[in-house]
Amino acid sequence: MALNLTISTSNPPLGALLAAEHVKASVTVSVEEGKDTRLRVSDEVQFSDVNSISRYLARVAPALGLYGANMMEQTEVDHWLEFSARRLCGQPDLTTALAELDKALSLRTFLVGNSVTLADLSVWAALKGHGAWPSQGKGLSHIHRWFSFLSAQVPFSAVGDKYGSKKASVNGSNSEEKKQDVGKFVDLPGAEVGKVVVRFPPEASGYLHIGHAKAALLNQHYQVTFKGKLIMRFDDTNPEKEKEDFEKVILEDVSMLQIRPDQFTYTSDHFPDIIKYAEQLLAQGKAYIDDTPPEQMKQEREQRTESRCRLNTVEQNMKMWAEMKAGTKLGQSCCMRAKIDMNSNNGCMRDPTLFRCKNTPHPRTGTTYKVYPTYDFACPIVDSKEGVTHALRTTEYHDRDEQFYWIIDALGIRKPYIWEYARLNLNNTVLSKRKLTWFVDQGYVEGWDDPRFPTVRGVLRRGMTVEGLKQFIAAQGGSRSVVNMEWDKIWAFNKKVIDPVAPRYTALSGSYAVPVRVSEAAEEMKEVAKHPKNADVGVKEVWYGPRVLVEGADAETFSEGEMVTFINWGNLVITKINKGPDGKVLSMEAQLNLENKDYKKTTKITWLAETNSAPLLPTVCVNYLPLISKAVISKDDDFKDYINKNSKLEEKMLGDPCLSTLKKGDIIQLQRRGFYICDQPYESVSPNSCKESPCVLIYIPDGHTKEMPTAGSKDKSKSQAPSNTSQASRFCSQPAAASTPAPPAASSGDLFSSIVSQGETVRQLKSTKASKEEVDKAVQQLLSLKAQFKQQTGLDYKPGMTPPPSAAPAPAAAPSSDSCPFTRVVEQGELVRKLKAEKAPKDQIDSAVQQLLALKAEFKKLTGQDYKPGMTPPSPVAPATTSSSSSGLYDRVAQQGELVRKLKSQKAPKDQVDAAVKQLLALKAEYKQVTGQEYKPGAAPVQNTPAEATVKGDSGIYEKVAAQGEEVRKLKAAKAPKEQVDAAVKQLLALKVEYKQQTGQDYKPGSQPPANPAPAQAPAPPQSQELFAQVAQQGELVRKLKSEKAAKEQVDEAVKTLLDLKSRYKSLTGEDYKPVSAAGGEDKNRKERENKTEKQGGGGGAPGGGKKGKGDKEASGGAAGGAGDGQGPKKQTRLGLEAKKEENLADWYSQVITKAEMIEYYDVSGCYVLRPWSFAIWESIKDFFDREIKKLGVENCYFPMFVSQAALEKEKTHIADFAPEVAWVTRSGKTELAEPIAVRPTSETVMYPAYAKWVQSHRDLPIKLNQWCNVVRWEFKHPQPFLRTREFLWQEGHTAFATKEEAAEEVLQILDLYARVYEELMAIPVVKGRKTEKEKFAGGDYTTTVEAFISASGRAIQGATSHHLGQNFSRMFEIMFEDPKNPGEKQLAYQNSWGLTTRTIGVLTMVHGDNMGLVLPPRVACLQVVIIPCGITASLPEQDKEALMALCGKYVTRLQGAGIRVKSDLRDNYSPGWKFNHWELKGVPIRLEVGPKDMQKRQCVAVRRDTGEKVTIPDAEVEKRLPTMLEDIQAFLYKKASDDLHSHLVAVDTMEEFQKELDLGKIVQIPFCGGIECEDWIKKTTAKDQDLEPGAPSMGAKSLCIPFSPLKQLQPGQLCVSGKEPAQYYTMFGRSY
Repeated sequence: MALNLTISTSNPPLGALLAAEHVKASVTVSVEEGKDTRLRVSDEVQFSDVNSISRYLARVAPALGLYGANMMEQTEVDHWLEFSARRLCGQPDLTTALAELDKALSLRTFLVGNSVTLADLSVWAALKGHGAWPSQGKGLSHIHRWFSFLSAQVPFSAVGDKYGSKKASVNGSNSEEKKQDVGKFVDLPGAEVGKVVVRFPPEASGYLHIGHAKAALLNQHYQVTFKGKLIMRFDDTNPEKEKEDFEKVILEDVSMLQIRPDQFTYTSDHFPDIIKYAEQLLAQGKAYIDDTPPEQMKQEREQRTESRCRLNTVEQNMKMWAEMKAGTKLGQSCCMRAKIDMNSNNGCMRDPTLFRCKNTPHPRTGTTYKVYPTYDFACPIVDSKEGVTHALRTTEYHDRDEQFYWIIDALGIRKPYIWEYARLNLNNTVLSKRKLTWFVDQGYVEGWDDPRFPTVRGVLRRGMTVEGLKQFIAAQGGSRSVVNMEWDKIWAFNKKVIDPVAPRYTALSGSYAVPVRVSEAAEEMKEVAKHPKNADVGVKEVWYGPRVLVEGADAETFSEGEMVTFINWGNLVITKINKGPDGKVLSMEAQLNLENKDYKKTTKITWLAETNSAPLLPTVCVNYLPLISKAVISKDDDFKDYINKNSKLEEKMLGDPCLSTLKKGDIIQLQRRGFYICDQPYESVSPNSCKESPCVLIYIPDGHTKEMPTAGSKDKSKSQAPSNTSQASRFCSQPAAASTPAPPAASSGDLFSSIVSQGETVRQLKSTKASKEEVDKAVQQLLSLKAQFKQQTGLDYKPGMTPPPSAAPAPAAAPSSDSCPFTRVVEQGELVRKLKAEKAPKDQIDSAVQQLLALKAEFKKLTGQDYKPGMTPPSPVAPATTSSSSSGLYDRVAQQGELVRKLKSQKAPKDQVDAAVKQLLALKAEYKQVTGQEYKPGAAPVQNTPAEATVKGDSGIYEKVAAQGEEVRKLKAAKAPKEQVDAAVKQLLALKVEYKQQTGQDYKPGSQPPANPAPAQAPAPPQSQELFAQVAQQGELVRKLKSEKAAKEQVDEAVKTLLDLKSRYKSLTGEDYKPVSAAGGEDKNRKERENKTEKQGGGGGAPGGGKKGKGDKEASGGAAGGAGDGQGPKKQTRLGLEAKKEENLADWYSQVITKAEMIEYYDVSGCYVLRPWSFAIWESIKDFFDREIKKLGVENCYFPMFVSQAALEKEKTHIADFAPEVAWVTRSGKTELAEPIAVRPTSETVMYPAYAKWVQSHRDLPIKLNQWCNVVRWEFKHPQPFLRTREFLWQEGHTAFATKEEAAEEVLQILDLYARVYEELMAIPVVKGRKTEKEKFAGGDYTTTVEAFISASGRAIQGATSHHLGQNFSRMFEIMFEDPKNPGEKQLAYQNSWGLTTRTIGVLTMVHGDNMGLVLPPRVACLQVVIIPCGITASLPEQDKEALMALCGKYVTRLQGAGIRVKSDLRDNYSPGWKFNHWELKGVPIRLEVGPKDMQKRQCVAVRRDTGEKVTIPDAEVEKRLPTMLEDIQAFLYKKASDDLHSHLVAVDTMEEFQKELDLGKIVQIPFCGGIECEDWIKKTTAKDQDLEPGAPSMGAKSLCIPFSPLKQLQPGQLCVSGKEPAQYYTMFGRSY
């Protein structure tokens, strides 16, 4: 039994809550907040009296004895229930009642019997809610004893802590602290308790965001405060925006916010009344019908010009109004406007629109109405009709208030009060539904519940609690001040809610954890409180042992002999620290000193024990940054320019073993890291991957200005600043012949933690009033750390900022602040600022400023640059010989590259980015000098350092090129005149040519001139340099024209000029023109990025349109180990699927086709390697179809894949459809082809010229040819393996006949064969039919098709097509023959073409596949049976093992003899369980298991892939039973798919029903006129009702076919679903691939 207890938020019933708390182990009781207290047992049975509720709860759990053990005790309980209600609750004077109670308790522990009863609950609750009883009950020791005893019990403390303060607030006992958290709520004018009615009117066009939450919660606040009524009204005035799916979503969001409206309504409920009121205004001359075009109307309103229609008579208006209501063409051009004041300064009063005409069907009213009111007209009417007393609106509606009241007055209806409040504006986000939808569609977020989203679902998933949200809204109160607010305040309120109850756990960095050996510690487990201040949270297990792990950052701060406090253990002394060559701590040793309880001056650290008894838990901590990098997006800003594309940071952790108990949504605190919410619980064996799945935690911001450190010791008062930073050290280090190795540079994460720790030290010193010298020293150290942090990250440290991800430190020489001018300037600048802030004496400040200026002068002298705050430290001028190792240089380049990327992503100032880039280029040049090779990201650093590089005298020309390049950049940045820029570019190109001639290499920015330049060449003549520049400029012009999609003639002319210039250049220089910097690298990188995206996202828009899944990275290598029969070492693989078909079809599909070894990705986007497993399916299809078409007299042939441009463009209509997809060959080697050659997109234009030669007489017909080949269709954005690829395999048949009847007969014969391919081979049912005019094959007479259905995505997919081309192509290609009936006359042949592609494999995968992988119908399976030996253990005798293997071999021979495709998997490096999963993933229909016991019993076990059913088969019946089982599987798969298709195939007659069924993921047969414009309208209309949930069908519906066997027959006079033209046939529509 499940009970629902709603409690009054203003007066919580403590007694009933205590009863619910006691019985919750026996009965499910859900507790929600509302305006009244009520226990709902069923729709008929409800209780509102507190004592009645308590009695009922006690009676449904009789075993607890809450209502007494016998009749006498029950009578006593009733007495005390009455006593609490009459004598204690609400009574100002309790003296007499308390004395009576004290006497009753003098010899008792409980009021009734020997255990807690309702008597104790009700009396304790009455006293708890009465703030005055302790003062009135002084000296009554028995009551105080009894009350304290009960208060210490868990149920009483839980209820008291949570609800007691609310009860006290009603009685006026609020503390001042609580009052500070409540904003000022304006008293509603004219509000009376019990009579206030408010409303929350969302539009069903998206998910609720936090701004909506404020509106809803404010309305609820007044509903509860005045014990009034809250109406939730869906504003559905615009049928084009209203979406029924979002209504459900909004209701769920409102439920999440624990808001329970008293009434649900729709504006459309009032349409008849609203229309009557509109006609009333027309009749009174207060409104008119206007047919002014929208743009003109807008201009007239801006210019305050009255419309010509304003003077219409009432009769004219009524006539035009009738046209609007009928939805005629004239009516659609009209709108109804209020006649108010066109000269008003308030634009909302300049004759606003009241009604508009729309023929779009309404989701609720269908086509009943053609006119719909505007929100501004409907709102005041519906508010008045529904009894709304106070309409809460944000201040952005202020200008419309005057219009609101005008409508009320003009209609003479009741006037609600408008009460305004400020909308919620939050920084670094967007609240527009349109913009939020864009983020979802573009894949920047995981969905509408993404933790970075401001949606209600998003913030709740990130860890926001409903209570925290309520407190935040309450704190805002009724303020009308419009401000942009930081997120920290809302998270600070949330922290107040979660901090007292969040259990504490531990997690350590997975990348740097240091083992500590504590030899005398014994392995043991103790229970420790989960929360240091709240025992009710419970206890957790903490393991201790001789080997524990600590944070590496903590370990680096320790010294030998230091005492350190291990939290939840005690003090330990560090006895030994072992460090590696790089200075990192490798391990430590410690001794227990648990007797020492002095923890005041010790470092406190977290730790975890390494023990087999409780292994550490794999954990991933996720931190989300704002999606928008700019705080406030103004009207002139494009939010897309400020997207933070690196807003999700993940860190692998070693977690507390207790984290395994977390459930999704549990909120915890990781000690010294912060609060987290469990997003994905730990699974020891994931059902998706068949392996361990880590616990995923999302960081919950806490709103504090002081951020929790992610590593390092928070309490370390003696933290030293890291001795260097990667960038400052590069500037400050001086080369020396023998330099001592320096400790490694601290990572940015370590520096961040050190700053936090040092800041804490400074605060502690100040709070303890330490000596000024000590404070100054700590402050100086803090400033130094901040300076280093800025040098390393390029960012100023700010309290509360998100810790930067740790980067690998770059080894470098340690600088000293005494010898490093850059660091000295930074430190001196900090000192000057500090002196000014502290208002030090003027002479002291002047002295410091003078010193700062001197340091800056020294800096400029050394570097040649002015010092600028925030600049990147410049590289020192190093001699040719460098002491840096190649690996050290490699790390420095990598780190500097990371810094550049970070600065660009954060849109840092240009000079800062330029300086960082300049330093990166210098480092790359240095790396090349040292190693002799270019730096390549991701490649291993070169270990052998070549001899020192010497730069020859060609550095002069190098400097000239660099200077000229800088000049060009300056001109472009300053937007100089085009002529000036062109001249500078021309000079730059000439200098680059000269550089190449001198050095033999292309100029590369940032590189140094080569050590051994090419032999000097004669300088190029000026005319060749001039010509080179002209070629470069013309090439740029061609690229620009193409990118702007200029006219073809213009592009051709420019290309012709370019080729002419190149020819002249070659004749002058004897060499081909080569661009100065090759573009190939860029193109290659683009292709690599494109293919990487394709691999990770399942081919872009994989089926279902889902988002990219995290599991896809491993998809391509998922089950590689199981492919062959190798006997290598056992591999660790992510074998199983990590996505579910019903949840994320895109990821599921991507993983199935890769992990089942069907495809391999290729480095040309849209092209894939078909592996043997999938190619075998294609071969089965090919064998069947080839055999059947040969029975029809079709012969196979092969035509070339290249098509001349003239042939391809011969049939204009045909090529128009393929033009965007045609790939062209334009070059042969380095030679431009005279005419581009196309790669066939289809072969009509390839084959038909030959047909024209072969056909002379009717005797030459029919021609029936087919070819199995590949085609290329290039132009599209989202490749999907098998479904939509740039190259695919197919068969294409092309036939020619003398008569139309012969051709028409063959069209259907081939179509039947295609249906058999799907239904007989692949067990997929199809619908046969004819394509509409819009969807037919371009250039053909008509197209027939077989359509399949994918229920997982709710989309249909075209299976294969058979086209009748008529005489269109024979006319173009002159395929003619002499008419035998009329000698001398020529007749045109009738032609067909038909094709089937490898798309079939994708359809098969999606129709039959399940969450374990591929499911193959036996007739197309590469293997029909796989034999797996089982039970081979170490104890199995060798002879038994050999006998088992031999038996498997015999089964293979016997089954092959029975015509079954079979294989035995004898690999000994995989377990039988692994093999089971592997072959299930690959979809083998039957798995035959054979073990030693089976061998003894002369049997085997067959396992069906489709149902998982296991069948034991006697050895002698194997050949007989397995073929039968394979046929059963084939039949079962077909029936299952057929049932699925027919359950999703419906016929309807109205647009409303059509949209409803369509949105349920069905394919729908509707009456259709066949018009192309009507079909476009249907597609557009249905696209507006798209479901924005990821993975759901979202595009508009298109016609699939006119089925040969429709579900319904047309009735006489039946109209098309559009309601305009007569229907011609039932046509099947649906969303499709």
